[in-house]
Amino acid sequence: MADRSFSEPSTIQQLTNSAIQSSNHSCNKSQQQQFQVTTIRFLLVLLLAGCQWADAQTKTSSPAPVKGVWLTNIASQAMDSRENLRAAVKLCAESGINNIYVVTWNRARTLYPSQVMQHEFGVPIMERFAGRDPLQELIEEAHRKNIKVHAWFEFGFSSSYQEDGGEILRKHPHWKAIDRDGNLVKKNGFEWMNAFHPEVQDFVLSLVMEVVRKYDVDGIQGDDRLPASPSTAGYDEYTVGLYKQAHQGKTPPHDYKDPGWLTFRADLLNVFMGRLYKEVKTAKPGMLVTMAPSIFPWSKEEYLQDWPTWVKNGWVDYIFPQVYRYKLDAYTKTLEDNLKFMPTGQLDKFYPGVLLKVDNYTPSPQMLSGMIEANRKNGVKGEVFFFYEGLKLHPDFFKKYRKK
Repeated sequence: MADRSFSEPSTIQQLTNSAIQSSNHSCNKSQQQQFQVTTIRFLLVLLLAGCQWADAQTKTSSPAPVKGVWLTNIASQAMDSRENLRAAVKLCAESGINNIYVVTWNRARTLYPSQVMQHEFGVPIMERFAGRDPLQELIEEAHRKNIKVHAWFEFGFSSSYQEDGGEILRKHPHWKAIDRDGNLVKKNGFEWMNAFHPEVQDFVLSLVMEVVRKYDVDGIQGDDRLPASPSTAGYDEYTVGLYKQAHQGKTPPHDYKDPGWLTFRADLLNVFMGRLYKEVKTAKPGMLVTMAPSIFPWSKEEYLQDWPTWVKNGWVDYIFPQVYRYKLDAYTKTLEDNLKFMPTGQLDKFYPGVLLKVDNYTPSPQMLSGMIEANRKNGVKGEVFFFYEGLKLHPDFFKKYRKK
């Protein structure tokens, strides 16, 4: 809706003319002139006040910078009860956190009661959380503290971790991602579904859309496994057939890092990214779609994640590259290198993932402060921390983090 202060200047002119005309009947010429000047000044003050109000409204309506944290069911008991979730939300609020990215899909299980999973595999929720709905509990607790909640589909197209494909691929062996030697694709302990197969894409998207339609979440999120696939994948019959159709019957290169072959498969995932974004926004236009991929160009070379294209085409609302580094100079360089891939005028969509805790590691106070300072110096106003349990290790830092 247009701002009336600017779209209807004739209203002021009409008011001025009307006041002047009415004065002609009761005032002499000198009085008329004085009245005209006073009236115009008064109306100009009203106009200025309207402009200032409109400007203030624009400023206050701008979204607050993202200061987020990932909440997991691994190496944490935060999701094990409603009381634990309430305590986690309290700590987040005290620490200046305004967005929580909570795991909703990993190890072939949802962390909410899922009709899709009940129908497909007969298990509606991860057994650890049977009889509860941790996602709904978190939404209720976090929204009371004005903290946004995003459903994080952590495993994405990964079927299992060190389970040789797990029950998903036992039931649907034709969903397997296949490498050039004809084996199931495995990378860093994770086994993979074929991210290019339409049935696999439909399955994962059905989980996303189930959450979108059922829950009052503020957003959904993928990471380095959604949309993604190890670049060793793509040698299955279906994907090879797609390649042949596009290349006059030629088979894909044996070198899975061949630039053209990399781009062909990354483009297939780009199409899925566009589809996911469109379907989410069609169902709920105000819902945020965010992604936390690996850093570029490593993300494309290793996981076929061409996230600069996602940003350029408007398929993400925010992008959170995982700038996980153990030395400050390496962090700063990686941050600056990845900022170069952001289109002009879209820096406000970029928030780096910052490593706060993994296994026994946590950054030193100096390292943590230095990373946030590097972000601010580069015009980045927020970040997302991996992961929640690390907040407890840096109480002094997070007491002041809200103002950083």
